[in-house]
Amino acid sequence: MNVAERRRGVVVPTIFAVICVAILLGLGKWQLDRKVWKEDLIATITARLSAPPESLPPRVQWTQFDAAKDEYRRVTFAADYLIGEQALIYTAGSAFRPDVSGAGYWVFTPAKLADGSIVVVDRGFVPLGRKNMASGGEGAPGKVDVVGVVRWPEKRGMFTPNDEPQHNIWYLRDPRVIAAAKNWGAVAPFYVDQESPQPPGGWPRAGKLSVSLPDNHLQYAITWFLTAAGITGVYLFWLFGRWRLTP
Repeated sequence: MNVAERRRGVVVPTIFAVICVAILLGLGKWQLDRKVWKEDLIATITARLSAPPESLPPRVQWTQFDAAKDEYRRVTFAADYLIGEQALIYTAGSAFRPDVSGAGYWVFTPAKLADGSIVVVDRGFVPLGRKNMASGGEGAPGKVDVVGVVRWPEKRGMFTPNDEPQHNIWYLRDPRVIAAAKNWGAVAPFYVDQESPQPPGGWPRAGKLSVSLPDNHLQYAITWFLTAAGITGVYLFWLFGRWRLTP
């Protein structure tokens, strides 16, 4: 094999190796960018959850609410729960409620404010076996001073099950979809995760949110970079061996 043939024989493998390494380095860089984004997100959420609650702005300001700047804000407001109008949202667990374990339901209840507007409140968690306690049982609150956290509706994914309104079971925390199906009228474009008060019977169980988001991006970045280095090493070893061949 002469020099010209050896050169022609390395063109395709070289192009392939360069493309693979470039893709892997790009993925590693993307994971490092994601790490910075995740750390900023965790810091932002932690700061908002640690701040003292503020009065919920009036309805005329709700159109100015934005998920990027308002989600996870702690708020407080006086409301009158429409008991008996709750909706059950299935959950397998929560990254923000370490006190919740196992499958169960979030109990969404419409709460009427003094001006007549309605905010849907996630009053807390009930295990599957305590579904009958979703209403709060005897002594369930009517008018209460709620302290909670502003949350934004979830978006339906490819694997989100279809809701079961005929059984009052839902799989997506979207207050406006639920309100439309249950004829609650116009509701706020957000919902509130209730921190307090706890109902007299203990269910549904409200609680404070805490940040527990996975941050494995550095590990993923190292994996991509090491894979790129491995491919580079294999390619150089192969290239060295090929050029050592005797013509």
